[in-house]
Amino acid sequence: MKLELTADQRAMVSSVRDLVQERFKPRVKKWQDGTFPYENIRDLAEIGVLGMAVPEEFGGLGLPVLDCVLVLEEIAKVCYCTSMAVMSAMGAQNRIIANYAPRHVQEKFLPGVVTGETILAICMTEPHAGTDVANYRTNTEVKGDKVVLNGVKTLISRADEAHCFIVFTRVNGVPGREGIGCVLVDPKTPGFEVTARYHTMGGENLAEIQFNNVELPLENLIIHDNGFKRLLTAFNTQRCMNPSVSLGLAEGAFEEAVKYVRERTIYNRPTGSMQGNRWKLAEMLREIEVARSILYRAAASADPFPDPYLAALAKITTNEMAIRVTSDAVQLHGGYGFTDDYPVSHFYRGARYGTLGGGATEALKDLLGKRVYDTFPADGFLSFGLE
Repeated sequence: MKLELTADQRAMVSSVRDLVQERFKPRVKKWQDGTFPYENIRDLAEIGVLGMAVPEEFGGLGLPVLDCVLVLEEIAKVCYCTSMAVMSAMGAQNRIIANYAPRHVQEKFLPGVVTGETILAICMTEPHAGTDVANYRTNTEVKGDKVVLNGVKTLISRADEAHCFIVFTRVNGVPGREGIGCVLVDPKTPGFEVTARYHTMGGENLAEIQFNNVELPLENLIIHDNGFKRLLTAFNTQRCMNPSVSLGLAEGAFEEAVKYVRERTIYNRPTGSMQGNRWKLAEMLREIEVARSILYRAAASADPFPDPYLAALAKITTNEMAIRVTSDAVQLHGGYGFTDDYPVSHFYRGARYGTLGGGATEALKDLLGKRVYDTFPADGFLSFGLE
């Protein structure tokens, strides 16, 4: 088995790398106070990046999940905040609309995603329930040709910028997983209110959103029957996008660490010439390459969504690797790594997000553990069924 990038994929990555290094790197600190990186988003729209996951019929490129992973990885090597903003054009929110919404709803939103004129946000977490989707309290009641949404969502990205919110919701009060569906909400609709804002250590802002008798057209309820399974299947894409950001952050921190230990001297020789530091670099590289292999394999399994168990494995591995590698990069910088004047500080803070969003590490380990316990065969790994 050998995964090789095509000439088109290499050219795409190269063009994104040039843009990111030339334009985004000087702007990184500009977004640390929560300011949305509109300049970067416009630059990426010009070269087609925002339309990578949008079907061609709506003006996008319709590219595979792996291509999106490659590009997010490259952006995150420089700017965590921009990579998180771009994820909204490539992740679950876009794919839920592209795969499940009626045609006229797709026509309304997807062309704007390509140009950067439409920003999407997803609302899953509630104050009392994050991973525990089956216990969501947010509810949408169907009333003739209208639906009425009530509830609270929290830790939501792009609350002040998004033009459409994809809200996971219970429908007609049906309990458990069977009652979960999805509704699209325009933030201009009466009853939509941002009730709290949180500034994160990564630099972006998150928010709490309250829905108070938000009345919407029935067509905005895009998933109802068997909604839980379909929503979580689409969300597996997020479990490849999230770790692609972690991978980029780790790589960016590693590159900075290599550069620093070549230039920094102690006892009249470069710090990188010391065996302990060389071994640290070797271990960082090993961890990055292991995570990259698993992540690319998970992304390549998508048809149209990734294998859920491979995606979980890739997310756990890559998220946890990024925390260790960025921490080691800070350590190799010594006291300077603790300052905001060196990029490794930025990478370290961003990496801490990965294990929390898109499915917590503990929940995904439990998912994998159950799969092993229930289905691991007597004849071993070759029959286990990870695609």
